Amino acid sequence: MWRPHKLIILTLVIFAGVLNYADRQIIAVLKPLMQQALHWSDADYGRLGAVFQFAAAVAFLAAGPLVDRLGWRRANPLAVGTWSLAAMTHAAARTTAQFTLARLGLGATEALGTPTAIKTLSVVFKAEERPLAIGVMNASTGLGAILTPLIAPALALAVGWTGAFLIAGGLGLVWVAAWLLVVPRINVSEAEPPGAATPAKAGLLTVLTDRRTWAVAGAKALSDQVWWLFLFWTPDLLHRVFHLEVKDFGAPLAAIYACASAGSLLAGAVARRLSLAKVDLNIARKGSLLVAAALVTPVWFAASAPGLWWAIAILGLALAAHQTYSLNIFALITEMSPKAQVATVTSIGAFCGNLAGMAIVQAAGWVLEAKLGYGPLLAWASVSYLLGVAWIQLLVPKIQLANQDETND
Repeated sequence: MWRPHKLIILTLVIFAGVLNYADRQIIAVLKPLMQQALHWSDADYGRLGAVFQFAAAVAFLAAGPLVDRLGWRRANPLAVGTWSLAAMTHAAARTTAQFTLARLGLGATEALGTPTAIKTLSVVFKAEERPLAIGVMNASTGLGAILTPLIAPALALAVGWTGAFLIAGGLGLVWVAAWLLVVPRINVSEAEPPGAATPAKAGLLTVLTDRRTWAVAGAKALSDQVWWLFLFWTPDLLHRVFHLEVKDFGAPLAAIYACASAGSLLAGAVARRLSLAKVDLNIARKGSLLVAAALVTPVWFAASAPGLWWAIAILGLALAAHQTYSLNIFALITEMSPKAQVATVTSIGAFCGNLAGMAIVQAAGWVLEAKLGYGPLLAWASVSYLLGVAWIQLLVPKIQLANQDETND
């Protein structure tokens, strides 16, 4: 059983993840409504998605080293506070250019989210506790994706789309207040002292010339692009193929992302069981990644499914497998990287994932405007994870722990 201070910190990290995905996903859920009001084309929407990805990708290069330098206590409120303010700026946007600036700001600030979360869990939790903690944290992304389509349409109908952005951002500021009130009073023996620099940091060049860094980066690029494709375009797929309206998105999208959350929790429990059973790390990680990659392959048939809920089942399986894959990549980072480099390696992987996400989100707009449908996009998604497993095997034939003194309990 985890100690109370660990549960408190994990709970705050989970809610930060929920807010992170809610802030970025509102625009996808409200796309049909906003597209009608603001006269966006599919290419316009694709560009907004690509701009968000580009800003996040560039910001990741600075985010990881910044988080390693600040430490987890200060990085968390900085991350949530800045992206919440950026989310609120969407309410003032009326033109495509203004929305582009708002998406740039949100992408740049949300880049702090992932390296901060992984850094926090790598410090607060012991090695054998970490996979399950990461699984619970990773499930929060699914929780955000579940709640947003359930709440955002009703919220937009009640207070307008501008009000939806303001309320979502305002909740982040409430989170910051809670962190500043609670966490400074917590003594975490595993963590660095508040305000202290992390010792023994390697230079960025050392991290960039490590094959393990690029194994993670390539796997993140090949998997994250699929997550971003679904995050930005699934509501449109349901609208375009199955003729759903905004008011009908709630249950289908909630079901898909409930599957994603379940996949993350199950993967965390399995990873913990494998760790307790002393299964070889190389076999545990690569075996789990391969199973997850195989479970994504049926996604090719989502757009040609015989009915809506068949498509939902296929997409739900794919996102559950994605979260299993993602959890094992994050666990791999904490295992292969020295503790002082965890946020930096995480941010490099996320940088590559966001570049790939930017490319596929924009490409989706072009493919759909060319009347090619979702078939080519889903075909690529179905094999992308298998390519990621092959890439890891090529660069890291044998996975080993970077160091053995990961915990201080």
